[in-house]
Amino acid sequence: MDSTNSDLPQYLSRAVPAPLDSRVPWYKSTFPTYAGIFLWIGFYLRLAGPTLGSANVGVCLAGLLIAGLLCFGLYYYVPAMLGMQTGQPLYIVATSTFGARGGYLIPGLLMGFLQIGWVAVNAFISATFIMNGLGKPTRSLFILIVVLWVYSLGWIAVLGIHYVARVAKFLNWVPLAMILIVAWANRSGIAHYTVPQRHHVMGFLNVLTIVIGFFATAGAAGADFGMHNRNRRDIVLGGAFGIVGGVVIAGGLAILAVAGYIGRGAGSSYDYSAAITSVGALGPVMFFLFAAACLVPTCFSSFIASNSFNTMLPRIPRSVSTFAALTVSVILASTGVANNLVGFFTIVGASFGPICGAMMADYFLAGRKWRGPQPGVNWAGYIAWLLGFAAGIPDHLPGIPAAWVKADNPAVLYSFAVGFFAYLILARLGMRRPLVENVVAREKSQLA
Repeated sequence: MDSTNSDLPQYLSRAVPAPLDSRVPWYKSTFPTYAGIFLWIGFYLRLAGPTLGSANVGVCLAGLLIAGLLCFGLYYYVPAMLGMQTGQPLYIVATSTFGARGGYLIPGLLMGFLQIGWVAVNAFISATFIMNGLGKPTRSLFILIVVLWVYSLGWIAVLGIHYVARVAKFLNWVPLAMILIVAWANRSGIAHYTVPQRHHVMGFLNVLTIVIGFFATAGAAGADFGMHNRNRRDIVLGGAFGIVGGVVIAGGLAILAVAGYIGRGAGSSYDYSAAITSVGALGPVMFFLFAAACLVPTCFSSFIASNSFNTMLPRIPRSVSTFAALTVSVILASTGVANNLVGFFTIVGASFGPICGAMMADYFLAGRKWRGPQPGVNWAGYIAWLLGFAAGIPDHLPGIPAAWVKADNPAVLYSFAVGFFAYLILARLGMRRPLVENVVAREKSQLA
């Protein structure tokens, strides 16, 4: 470490950009991994209840398209561009918004902690579907499946993003085939589906809330994918096909399947697992295949958690910090705490909406490029995050009127907007500190 960087945290002073000759095209990295995230059963398992239960199929499909575009434009594009421009992951590029010291917590460790939850959710759903396929559930077998699932896929994530993408390239076809089969099996009832309570605006906004809340951390992690892409074209195409396409195809087919399942009188449940059972003797096999499709998002979440703890805690070996975090995921999944999907999506959206909003504001203020790390804590970023989080949590905070903070209409977009505008205002008021020039110069020279 040179003397000019002696005042910087170790994770920042030792940061080395991804070399240009190691970059890969969008269809080998960003696209398959993001597509795999949306093809994960956890995304659409309970999507239909809050959406299709209030709005018709057309409104829900339109909501999915708008939600996909918002995920691309508001949550993914700026982090991905910063990652591509600098060759650095989220925890480095975010130091311009939250400070060199402030980056330890936001987004650094916060991202890692939330990914622990994502791994737990993945493991819980995967183990549950495997047990449904076996038809002989026992508690001990469930826990054994969770343990094997988390630790084996965590090891793939430790090896790196290229290995995650390799898994995604093959396994993404499995859930795509399954959701096509389920939708086809229930196609006859789609035209006969009627909304029990017509609240189309509510159903539309619920689509936005669920999709964006589900995607928020993955959007910010676009920096980790962008650093491995070659240019802006890779960023745009990878996001357009992987994110917008993933939302519309996976979410749309699931909505159609549930509408058809109810419309043809097969049942009244809005849970996607009910639609799976409607395919008959193939149902148990499909439960196994949907569980197999959870491999990609589990690897993705494990990879992001691994990056987070390895970057923030560089003195601890990557494998040690990763598997220590995954042990918490095993506990959350084994005890059933990870079963509250919609609630978890809301917390994720409230946490990362203002992060993405503040980063976008900082990006535009810097002329659509990375400004460089700010020393210490950038209070403009932290205050913007706190205000945005308050606007996105499910219930109002003590001392804040309930009319100001609500969980609908949709809160996840409120949190982004508050983070964006609050940062702009605070930066204009002079709360943004000078950047660390020597680090910016070094980044430019290494990427030249």
